[in-house]
Amino acid sequence: MDASRDEQLQRPGHTPALWRTSAERGSAFMLTVMRYLSLRFGRRASRVVLYGIAAYFFMFAPTARRHAREYLRRALGREPSARDRFLHLLYFATTIHDRVYLAAGRAEFELTVEGEPLVADARDARCGAFLIGAHLGSFEAIRVIGQRQGDLEVVMAMYEDNARKINRSLAAIGPGSQLDVIALGRLDALLKLRDRLEHGAFVGVLADRTLSDEPTLRLPFLGTPANFPLGPFRVAAMLGRRVLFMAGLYRGDCRYHVVFEELADFAGVRPEAREAATRRAVGRYVELLERYCRGDPYNWFNFFDFWRDGG
Repeated sequence: MDASRDEQLQRPGHTPALWRTSAERGSAFMLTVMRYLSLRFGRRASRVVLYGIAAYFFMFAPTARRHAREYLRRALGREPSARDRFLHLLYFATTIHDRVYLAAGRAEFELTVEGEPLVADARDARCGAFLIGAHLGSFEAIRVIGQRQGDLEVVMAMYEDNARKINRSLAAIGPGSQLDVIALGRLDALLKLRDRLEHGAFVGVLADRTLSDEPTLRLPFLGTPANFPLGPFRVAAMLGRRVLFMAGLYRGDCRYHVVFEELADFAGVRPEAREAATRRAVGRYVELLERYCRGDPYNWFNFFDFWRDGG
């Protein structure tokens, strides 16, 4: 397959992806602290601590701070100020803090939704669909929309070690808080995905990180080419399912804006046309991700050298 200068298929390598070798101690630490404070003192009172947590990482996490600054420089189109860099960390801390309440249904949030009819249409078709997002805002805000759609079944497809860390923290919140997860990398993962889709479930995938042992597509992103995984889109194409882009964007105070956009529909795509359709879908995904990173720059939470690692 020919590859242009701006769109190149990358073959699997053997060097571990940076996001896997960089321990996300900030997330684990904040989940532990905020779970206790949030359930004991409530959202408004416990939010005070978020400023101290953000300030700590602002001062004492130089590597993450450097990579966050590079991302903000690209997303903002200018040199980020100290306020920009602090807000980025504060938004990250806030979405983790709010995870407690959104998962437990313990607080009122102002949720606005864009594209909800797309979800309703896909639900009514009873064929299941993929919701492909990124480490952009809050996935728990999207889960609330699933509940509003008549307890729409949403299962996450993610790597088992990530799922284990998240569910360990969510388990203490209360019954029903944990994510329903299909572990990627197992031999039976594809069969489980197909089974859940055939029962009308939506499968959520975060597609802005790659592994070293999977093919990727290199595309321009915020001014510089980066690698994006082909795997989630190839699975959707193989199973002939519709794909929606998703994001739960934090907008300050108690406000979230949830967006859904049409990404691709692989129903009826012939086998010989799947690869081209997959590449178009990845391109559309990267365009949408870039748009929302520019529009809500403090919501993208990848604190590593994304462009060197390619995701």
